[in-house]
Amino acid sequence: MANGQWYPPEWPDRIRALADGTLTPVAPKRAATVLLLKDTPDGPVVHMLRRRASMAFAGGAYAYPGGGVDPRDDDRQIRWAGPARAWWAERLGVDAAGAQAIVCAAVRETYEEAGVLLAGPDPDSVVGDTTGDDWEADRAALVARELSFAEFLDRRGLVLRSDLLGAWTRWITPEFEARRYDTWFFVAALPEGQRTRNASTEADRTVWIRPEDATAGYDKGELLMMPPTVATLRQLLPYGTAAEALAAAPARDMTPVLARARLRDGEIVLSWPGHDEFTKHVPTAPTTAPTTAEPIAEPIAGTPAEMTAETTGGGPA
Repeated sequence: MANGQWYPPEWPDRIRALADGTLTPVAPKRAATVLLLKDTPDGPVVHMLRRRASMAFAGGAYAYPGGGVDPRDDDRQIRWAGPARAWWAERLGVDAAGAQAIVCAAVRETYEEAGVLLAGPDPDSVVGDTTGDDWEADRAALVARELSFAEFLDRRGLVLRSDLLGAWTRWITPEFEARRYDTWFFVAALPEGQRTRNASTEADRTVWIRPEDATAGYDKGELLMMPPTVATLRQLLPYGTAAEALAAAPARDMTPVLARARLRDGEIVLSWPGHDEFTKHVPTAPTTAPTTAEPIAEPIAGTPAEMTAETTGGGPA
């Protein structure tokens, strides 16, 4: 293959069904994912999780920490520091309650899947080590949805540090997918004193990788990635530090990226506006029976030879 672009085999039939009107798009669910960065002598690296090879969809692929919004975070004012909810609402293109829920999802999922918590006792501090048994009990309760994020913050006497996040981009799962997500991507720097670890039940390994190494592997066809992964990694290339990337975030365009499928000259053309490298040309004649698609995976990247890795239950980042 010319590159490592992930292309599920059921897509052509689903695209044809959408084009001929026999497939009705489902509404996308809100989600958030975080490009967690840290500086090294060779430049910034980004934290990734490797999906278990046994998973039916995108097994063995690398993903940023992320997941769906917990609806409970729309309903209750949480302990908050940083830009006001109204500022985030305008930045993310939603109402204030929705902005709170999306930011909460970004912070909560990073804690659930990487053990990193962007919160502190006050607006000017961040918690230190979060690897103790009591922290793990709370993290597990969050994962099981036995505890809301607002309740977690109250229990710990913490405020969410929204100022530690930078809204980076927004991608919406294509309309022909069976399960769809409207995903906001954020950047954040690893807080001093905290460590990443593999805390996800869907991952068997965690890694740190330089964006240039990941994109080079993709270009050679050695690394499998979703379009949002390649795009966000390429967007990080100009920045020499995590702080530079965070400083650039407020000026970034948050117009959603949504794949388009159209008929042209006897074929279906699948494209992502503004990202020509991902364009696919699909023959109009069906090749397989339609299948139920799994959701598009969170962005992926990485190769063991180019990473600093942590195995399940492994040491500090």
